[in-house]
Amino acid sequence: MAPRIVLATLNARYIHASLGLRYLLANLDRHGGPGLRDVAQLREYTISRDPKEVVADLLATLGEATGAVQIVGFGVYIWNVTQTLAVLRLIKAARPDIKVVLGGPEVSHETAQQAITQLADFVITGWGDVSFAKLCRALIHGPQPLMKIIPGEQPDLADIALPYAEYSETDLAHRLLYVEASRGCPFKCEFCLSSLDKTAWAFELERVLTELEALYQRGARNFKFVDRTFNLKVEHSVRILQFFLDRLPAAGAPANEQLFLHFEVIPDHLPDRLKAMLLQFPPGVLQLEVGVQSFNAEVQHTISRRQDNAASEANLRWLLTHSHAHIHADLIFGLPGETLASFAEGFDRLLVIGPHEIQLGVLKRLRGAPVARHTEVHGMVYDPEPPYTVQHTGVVDADTVLHFTRLVRYWDLLANSGRFAQTLVLLLQTPPAEVMGALGGTEAEKAAAQTSPFWRFWLLSDWLWQRLGSTHQLTPELLVDTLFAYLSQSLPPESVRQALLADYLSSGARANPQALQGLLPRQPPAPAKAARTLAARQERHRV
Repeated sequence: MAPRIVLATLNARYIHASLGLRYLLANLDRHGGPGLRDVAQLREYTISRDPKEVVADLLATLGEATGAVQIVGFGVYIWNVTQTLAVLRLIKAARPDIKVVLGGPEVSHETAQQAITQLADFVITGWGDVSFAKLCRALIHGPQPLMKIIPGEQPDLADIALPYAEYSETDLAHRLLYVEASRGCPFKCEFCLSSLDKTAWAFELERVLTELEALYQRGARNFKFVDRTFNLKVEHSVRILQFFLDRLPAAGAPANEQLFLHFEVIPDHLPDRLKAMLLQFPPGVLQLEVGVQSFNAEVQHTISRRQDNAASEANLRWLLTHSHAHIHADLIFGLPGETLASFAEGFDRLLVIGPHEIQLGVLKRLRGAPVARHTEVHGMVYDPEPPYTVQHTGVVDADTVLHFTRLVRYWDLLANSGRFAQTLVLLLQTPPAEVMGALGGTEAEKAAAQTSPFWRFWLLSDWLWQRLGSTHQLTPELLVDTLFAYLSQSLPPESVRQALLADYLSSGARANPQALQGLLPRQPPAPAKAARTLAARQERHRV
């Protein structure tokens, strides 16, 4: 039987599985009435899928129009709104009778200004667990709703059915499972929509642990906690970590039994009880995402961010020195009042600490986020199209933002990928005067590069752009040869080759760069491509 309700979204990648849609499915009967879940189906796509193919699949799933109400609900986010709009236009052209309901952070604010919300029949803003189910009941059984824009009802967390049974066996085997022990955030960082929350709310812990056990028994081993501040409520954090410690596989267990856990933590809150738990995890299990964002105290104050920088540094050093956790630290460029020089100081400060990855982002103006209040005072100009990236500020011009976006891509390729660990050490050394003179950049940038790794990489990114003219579709072989050309200007070619050779071999690449001719061992034919484990990049960083 064709479903009456289809819940759909366009994920960034296949490996992602929508937690929000599964919450809606799990709560249909509880808050909409018996039988709604039986007539509902989940359909997930990726943003790379042709909108025509998405629409064809959705219409085939719904079947022919029968006169009965049919509903399609879309989860809309900053990364998929453009593609979802294209899908919605095609649906409305082919089947205007279908009731389209939108929800998600992208359509929860500034709804009147958006083309996608104008096309939709209904929009639920904020929490949808209860409101979507009630709307479906009204559309199918009456009375018909009177409002197009429906403020989401926020229930007590005890009244929300947990969604984890909605993960399929395929999800468990091939996708990253999103889970949460809490919602909301007590902090007020203005670039984040969570700053609109009054506080953080914790699910009843025994419920969460029971659901985690059920997932574990079904074979789940990859868990990404989406809690904004996992280490905020330490009693809960410790219990959850103990749950997974008790289920660590024995040494030598097969790869499909290995655990992988991701948590987002605030950097300046690491009590001794939590440290004691973290110490017990072996390598390759824990990944901690640490939101530093900025070390500039004045900028932190401007955006209402409370962060003890000294405690953050000390905790990061402790994690890197004593734990086996893979540390992924975030910085945001383009915050109100943050200059390029100030950002460079923060980058160098973080780099010295030595996290395994430094994720560099450019500020985006999320719809509804309070950072918009700084637009006039700080000269903030954003791209009008998603993802609304800052184009320039009162202290950072457009050319600098463009240069930085190229740097981000090269940093991901050369540093965060883990594929050039030994070569990166050479790249961040001070180039000699003759190389410096051949580089682009101002005299002030070249002077700063004498002491600053950030400015060295800034000049390198400029050189790479001039030489390659691209930041994408760069093969490992092209990168090896290009880096050899750069480094051999200032270092003995043989020492450069040895670093590149070691990195190339450890990366698993199997071609034959020009710079490494005659140095690579003979390779047997490549085996069938295996699924990349979530811990693979961690292991490259540990070499």
